[in-house]
Amino acid sequence: MITQIKSMITQIRIIFYRILSIAPVVAVLFFTACAAPSLNNKNIAVERIVKDNNFGKACLETKDFTLMAYYRFREPQQPINIYIEGDGSAWRNCARLSEDPTPRNPLVLELAAIDSSPNVAYLSRPGQYPMSCGASKPESSYWSGKRFSKEVITSVNEAINQLAYLAGSDKINLIGYSGGAAIAVLAAAQRKDVVSLRTIAGNLDSDAVNKHHNVSILSGSLNPIDVAQELKKIPQRHFVGANDKVVPGFIAESFVKRMDDKDFKRITVVKSATHTKGWQEHWKELLGYPVE
Repeated sequence: MITQIKSMITQIRIIFYRILSIAPVVAVLFFTACAAPSLNNKNIAVERIVKDNNFGKACLETKDFTLMAYYRFREPQQPINIYIEGDGSAWRNCARLSEDPTPRNPLVLELAAIDSSPNVAYLSRPGQYPMSCGASKPESSYWSGKRFSKEVITSVNEAINQLAYLAGSDKINLIGYSGGAAIAVLAAAQRKDVVSLRTIAGNLDSDAVNKHHNVSILSGSLNPIDVAQELKKIPQRHFVGANDKVVPGFIAESFVKRMDDKDFKRITVVKSATHTKGWQEHWKELLGYPVE
């Protein structure tokens, strides 16, 4: 009996320490959701950015989703820079999915506002900004396991087509942040009009990111690294935060290696950047880096 009790205590300790080892990872993955600004502050910040930068607004209807876009188009026929939002506030707290995945930190919209190119647009992801467009809310799986699914990529490409039409442009520069980088990569693989690709803290291998954090891989999603070879001829630049604990630098390295870039010429490490901080103050400079 004593031996059995000791064995049970040992097993309990093992489980306890495993939980402790996983907890910091969960905290990293859901930090933004757990410590995000209030929704009211989010709305005020977005409205300020839109007003200060004379952005127009469009609710883009696609086959499966309605996507919110903000844009500033000045010169028809010139390329359009399209910024694709990250995963946003996908989690209500550290244990529950959010009912509204609209980003509470308008980082990507701020980057679009900094961009002085003639034609600039910001594109949301399924489920984000639902009240702004009066759209029906999609299943929450589209900001969790199916966030990079075929139907999401198809919807994003339909929205890109509409933005290109509004801008009068047939040349697309895609810029994706975090999970939006995965979307940009997967969308580019299905297009013929993408002339450049930039990613910021990009989730370029969703399976590897989740394995790194000891969490389950996404069910129902495509993995961007699987189309890397198809994009090798597209000029691109991948920006990595030196202090990014959510998407570590080896993810971008694996992605460009798949394109036979073994010298990492297409990667730029931003020394002061984390996953969510240090991008706005450097973005104007980083936009000037060549795509290769």
